[in-house]
Amino acid sequence: MRLVASLLLTASAFLSSSLAAPTTSEPLTWDAAYQKANALVGQMSLEQKVNITTGTKWRRTKCVGNTYAITEPDFPSLCLQDGPLGIRFADNITAGVAGITAASSWDKEAIRDRGRYMGREFKGKGIHIQLGPSVDILRAPDAGRIWEAFGEDPYLQGVAGAETVLGIQEEGVVATGKHYIFNNQETNRKASTSTVDERTFHEIYLWPYARMVEAGIGAMMCSYNQIESIWACENDYVMNTVLKGELGFQGYVMTDWGATHSTAPAVNAGLDMTMPGDIIMGDDYTYFGQNLTDAVHNGEVTEERVTDMAARIVAAYYKMHQEKDYPEVTVNMVNRTEAPEVLVQADHHKLVRSMGGAASVLLKNDGILPLNADNIGTLGLIGSDASDDPNGPNSCVSRGCSNGTLAMAWGSGTADFPYLITPHQGIQDRVGDKVEIVTNFWDWDVEAAAETARQADIALVFSNADSGEEHIIVDGNVGDRNNISLWHNGDNLIQAVADAHENVVVIIHSVGPVLMPWIDHPHVRAVLWPGVPGQETGNSLADVLFGDVNPSGRLPYTIARNEEDYNVRVVNATVLEYTEKLEIGYRHFDAHDIEPLFAFGFGLSYTKFDYSKIEFNTEGNGDEVSVSASVEITNSGGVDGAEVPQLYISFPESAGEPPKQLRGFEKIHLKAGNKEKVTFELGKTELSIWDTDSKAWVIPSGEFAVHIGASSRDIRDSVSFTLE
Repeated sequence: MRLVASLLLTASAFLSSSLAAPTTSEPLTWDAAYQKANALVGQMSLEQKVNITTGTKWRRTKCVGNTYAITEPDFPSLCLQDGPLGIRFADNITAGVAGITAASSWDKEAIRDRGRYMGREFKGKGIHIQLGPSVDILRAPDAGRIWEAFGEDPYLQGVAGAETVLGIQEEGVVATGKHYIFNNQETNRKASTSTVDERTFHEIYLWPYARMVEAGIGAMMCSYNQIESIWACENDYVMNTVLKGELGFQGYVMTDWGATHSTAPAVNAGLDMTMPGDIIMGDDYTYFGQNLTDAVHNGEVTEERVTDMAARIVAAYYKMHQEKDYPEVTVNMVNRTEAPEVLVQADHHKLVRSMGGAASVLLKNDGILPLNADNIGTLGLIGSDASDDPNGPNSCVSRGCSNGTLAMAWGSGTADFPYLITPHQGIQDRVGDKVEIVTNFWDWDVEAAAETARQADIALVFSNADSGEEHIIVDGNVGDRNNISLWHNGDNLIQAVADAHENVVVIIHSVGPVLMPWIDHPHVRAVLWPGVPGQETGNSLADVLFGDVNPSGRLPYTIARNEEDYNVRVVNATVLEYTEKLEIGYRHFDAHDIEPLFAFGFGLSYTKFDYSKIEFNTEGNGDEVSVSASVEITNSGGVDGAEVPQLYISFPESAGEPPKQLRGFEKIHLKAGNKEKVTFELGKTELSIWDTDSKAWVIPSGEFAVHIGASSRDIRDSVSFTLE
């Protein structure tokens, strides 16, 4: 078994020099930003303030969204651009790992670095506002856009969302949290209303937004759907009472593209910016602009409210120091051939490769991995997911097709590949002429696939499952997946190869959970789950397969053994009842004692980690209580690796919570034989539940328990304690 130390450092140790320091100074405090904003906005006329809040309409300018510029006083047109993993409609950029794959790394430092490099690229192209990150909770495993966000758990989403925001905004770009809120499926997203109880709203879906507000996020995007029969983008409770009131959000709220439905009702409910400006995208009308000016003159909207809207936008601009030598806009979505050539990708491919390896989840391994090229004569690569799209990686707009390997799903959350290293290419480059490679990339002739496998010493079988946004239909899937099976005949392909060969390794690129009816086949000796890894997919895969990187990814969702084990699925309905309440993901599996196929937080390694007993301490009382839990982790195996100790909490029975919930994790890198102490600190945020009577977060009285382990189902030790 051979592990190369320089690569084993994985994403968190990489770029300590190239991404350690932001290229701009730290963002201003909100108070300082508002002092500057109020001074400027105070000089503006009503019409000028309205212009700052109004989009210039779809495909009329260079960016996916622009606001109007003003003069005397001067304020520029702001450029808003997709998306959460990189710059859409642009060249010479990085197409990195998807949000769900970043979450699989469970690596706070690497996620921060991912935000930093994206911020640098967006700023380098003159873009003021990045339309990301997405923190839509994975409620249903078949939902189309789950790959853009960070999984099924609000705590994990909150950490990943906040780290991404901090990274982006350290580089002087405004981050945008989306899609606020309950945009948890694509089906009927513009024609449905979500019904969610107050406690579930706060404890599950609002949680990551609260953490991003604490991180100083500059913008939020309200969603397409209705909430309790009121459009999200004109919902006073959602925007004013909760976001700006309870959370104290000081940035601005923009619409999703085309999600404005009124003038005065939307503005008075808390909407600050309409995007892209049209009533219907592509028409010549707007709810803002002159209509907003008229609404003020007619007494439907106060000028003070418009002043607040403009001040929020200008304050976010100043907070990121965008008035200081900000680059000119060099993207052009309408005519990309006219965009100047500005190279912003630097060496960011290294982080993409490193994170792709670190985020790969080893689900099954009987010792066949890592592979040793010196001991393999012939290696079989089977399945179209190992190969390229014959028409090129960017042949389908916004990745709206499924040909070749899956490195990015489809929709507005995409970026164009500057290049794409396929698994075939990455493996071939890794083994050189040491190993003969035989291939079969046709998924539908399973007999031919089996024959190819028989020619090899080890057969690698590739398959995938894709999804995306509802405005693009791929193979009959309107954004959301029609089922949670593998695409391209994957199950039959794997079964046929496993029947024909005794040394089979399965590699799955998927946006989310899939069924695995072949998992217990004795010839399926390993299963590797790289997720949605971006442009370096083949290289990061080869790094893990051949032991240059020790896999340390952990699942950000639960993979069920049976389809019926999931309690929520995408439904074709106009009223979406969140009847599961707090029981989403592993909470549901725990509450109903359902054994998952692979648990939330699960992932194997090429080494072994031992956990000591928990050291525990509490201090203070009431809202000032502090709980400390420590555990010592030892790498007792023979190779270097990274472990992710996870802390879960059980609330008092009277609190009515699911059995346990994630409230802490760390990723630690340990050389073989070394050990490290990990300490988790819990305060009011982690120990509270939402009380619907007092409309506040409260710490319940009674017996709690802290559990520390390697996944939600692999708890190594637990300690109980009582809070009065």
